[in-house]
Formats: sequence, structure tokens, C-alpha cells
Amino acid sequence: MLEQTITQLRQLKLTGMADALLSQIEQPGTYEGLAFEQRIQFLADSEAQEREHRKQKRLIKAARFKLAAYAQDIDYLHPRGLQQSVMASLLQCDWLNKAQNILITGPCGSGKTYIACALGHTACMKGHSVKYYRLSRLLMMLTQSKADGTYLKTLQALAKAEVLIIDDWGLEPLKAVQRNDLMELMDDRHGSASTIMLSQLPTDQWHQSIGDNTIADAILDRLMHNAHRLKLKGESMRKTRSSLTDGEHLG
Repeated sequence: MLEQTITQLRQLKLTGMADALLSQIEQPGTYEGLAFEQRIQFLADSEAQEREHRKQKRLIKAARFKLAAYAQDIDYLHPRGLQQSVMASLLQCDWLNKAQNILITGPCGSGKTYIACALGHTACMKGHSVKYYRLSRLLMMLTQSKADGTYLKTLQALAKAEVLIIDDWGLEPLKAVQRNDLMELMDDRHGSASTIMLSQLPTDQWHQSIGDNTIADAILDRLMHNAHRLKLKGESMRKTRSSLTDGEHLG
């Protein structure tokens, strides 16, 4: 009968409960002395934990992070101006609950993407939806959605992401249609969701990089007024961590 019960639990997709029941059967000395209510509670707790784990895995997969980055692996020893106390506060994700933004600037190789992905991973572990895009890919997707008639649907999907990570902001000049697309996106997300923006350009150059003064004012007003700012500096971490010595480099 117990085997049949375990099979039924798996058929009902109660795999956490099925595994917990099997564990109780295999460890009678641990569980047989417990009250019925306690054993049922262990089964329910196991199912809840299993569902939470599956949700976290699903959110992480859907985010499509560029890097597998984890908060515990962030390097605070490299001299790039990253304060551990600031990161500890951000990793609590209170900024996300308040629909605030994060702006991360710094030279190439300073670890902007890793930090953003680590923040995104932490958000997923807390049950929040995250999407990662390089700006060029995001703009290409919005352009394609106009061609296939899914523009509004795509904007709605982007607006629903609780955290949107946009990498490589400001690498190339924006076209008029791209500025309008970003304006639509920032307006939809303003006050209801958080955006993490990454750029090699300092924030005081973002206005010029957008191109149109009126639209730039509108975009940056929605992006910057409630934002936390991380300003990284220093030599590229990729260079300092290279496994090749000077004599081993070709050319």
C-alpha cells in the first residue's frame, strides 16, 4: 500500500512529499516514534521546500544570465571601489521590493556583469523574476517584435519582469526608433519594477549617449531618480587574473 501511495504522490506531482515518505519508510528508527501529526507536517514541509527549489531553478533558467554568478563569490579584495557593506545591503533585495534601480558603471573588466548577475541570482533565489539582456540584443528583439506583430506583447512581458538587467549601455549611438523603444520600456517599468543598468560610461555621459535631449530627459528621469549607484574603477580583473605570463602572450 505504501508503494502505491508513493506512486500516486508522484503522479500528482507531489514529488517532495513522495521522497519524504520514502525517507520515513527507509528510516523507521527515526520516524516511527513521532506522532502522526508530526510525520504529516514533515511531508508537507518537504513538499513546500521541493516546490520552492523547483521555482528557483525555473526562475534562474528563465533569466538567461550571461554568467553563473553567486553572491558568496564576489571579490572584495580587488581594488575597484566595491564596498562590502553596500553589497550586503543590496543583496537583501529591499531595493527590489521598493521598485528601485541600480546603476553600475566602470571600465571594461571591472566586474559589472558579474555583480549584476549575482544580484539577479539572489533575486531569483528569493522568488523574483529576472531577465538579462545586452542592450543591442534587447533593441533587436523589440525591432523584430514590430515586424512580427508582437511588439505590445513583448513590452508587456518585459514590464512584468521584476528585475531587468540591461548590459553594455552606451556602447553605440541610439537611433530615433531605439530611443522611443527605451522610453516605452522605462515608462512601463517606472515605479513598478526594478532595472539594473550596466555601462562603461559614467552616468553624467548617459544623457549625451541617448542623443535626443527631450527623450533623454524622460528616460533618465525614470531611471536615475530612485537609483542606487555603484561606481567601479581600477585595472581590468580579466587582465590581473590571466593565467598567461607576459612571455606566454603571442604577438
